[in-house]
Amino acid sequence: MVRGAAAALTALALGWTLWHGVVEPATALAFGVLITVGELARREAPEAAGHALAGGRQPAPLGSAGALAYALLGQNAGRPTHHGVLQIVAVVVAAALVGVVPHVATGRAPALDHVARRVLTVAFAAACFQPLYNSGRLDRWLGQSPYLVGYLVALLGLTALCDAVLAAALAAARTGWPYGPLLRDELRALRGIGSAICASGVVMALGTAVVGPWALPVFSVPLLLTQLSFRRIWAVRTTYRQTITSLARATEIAGYTRQGHARRVAALSCAVGRELGLTERDLTVLEYAALMHDIGQLSLVDPVPSGATAPLPAPERQRIARLGGEVARQTGVPAEVAVVVERQADPYRQQPVAARIVRAVNAYDDLVGGARHPGGSLAALEQLRLGTGHEYEPRVVECLARVLQRGGGRPAGAAAGAGVTAYPGG
Repeated sequence: MVRGAAAALTALALGWTLWHGVVEPATALAFGVLITVGELARREAPEAAGHALAGGRQPAPLGSAGALAYALLGQNAGRPTHHGVLQIVAVVVAAALVGVVPHVATGRAPALDHVARRVLTVAFAAACFQPLYNSGRLDRWLGQSPYLVGYLVALLGLTALCDAVLAAALAAARTGWPYGPLLRDELRALRGIGSAICASGVVMALGTAVVGPWALPVFSVPLLLTQLSFRRIWAVRTTYRQTITSLARATEIAGYTRQGHARRVAALSCAVGRELGLTERDLTVLEYAALMHDIGQLSLVDPVPSGATAPLPAPERQRIARLGGEVARQTGVPAEVAVVVERQADPYRQQPVAARIVRAVNAYDDLVGGARHPGGSLAALEQLRLGTGHEYEPRVVECLARVLQRGGGRPAGAAAGAGVTAYPGG
């Protein structure tokens, strides 16, 4: 529905603009160039492949700020503007499409959900501002007083809220994950880059009203530098994740665990964590802990058959977990990760939520992979349910069952490269 509404609005805007012509083409060109530059500088986070919110965390903040500024433009160098809502949508879409072409040429498909959201949110902002301004009512009510800035800020706040609602709805439809946690993550993101985009949009609109389009390059430089800084941060995070993943494979290379076990546990754990409503930060901690949960097995003289620790006596499992926690601390991961690794074998009532998830998912993968149950996935889940009195938290087991019923685990902004994991009978 969101994509359909955006497509219909785009067709109407382009048709209307082509029929009536572009009003004030120089101003439209200036904002179009700014939006195009923002799209050209866009770069998805390297680990965003398969992420529920991929393309949702403002991959082109400069383009988004420029589009909002054009939607809120009432004057240009002291002279009233006359462009309407449909022209704003047409200019934004045309500029975004021009900026997307190089990405398509290099094999990076455009983020259709992001484009659809931008069309609808820009149209919302323009529809709330342009009719009031063009009719003169906004000037009679607020004039050039500070209340006008307050109105613009409030309007952009509503626009950002609208964008968060649409982003969460699209992500939920794409992944099947609960809508509530996705919306919460989007709302949390508004405190960061979302606030910078809204503030930049207001400043660009007010600056252009005074000095004209020459204000755009001046006010866009800080946001462009911020975008480049984010790219560096994502590169560092990707390298860090790759290091953790490589370390986790040490148990597989040494023959202590089955091939792909750590990645499967990480992918499915993150899916269960998303089902439980964990935040993005908690999911990152969960991913790292799930990848490293078997690292303590490297201390064993005789490997456990198939690396399955679930059937071991509780003291032995706890000893391996404690050793794994010590190894995790030496890698420089956040302290929460080491805590999850070392407490994964404790009774679940004494564990943090992430450790409960890792424990249940690890046991499930051991049971299914070890082929100890002719019934496969269903029999493994039944054994986990039988252990909910002491070994596994019932809520985690039920979330695991729901995730498997939908088709297996997917990386939740995590388990880069793991892809979609299929489980027998899932």
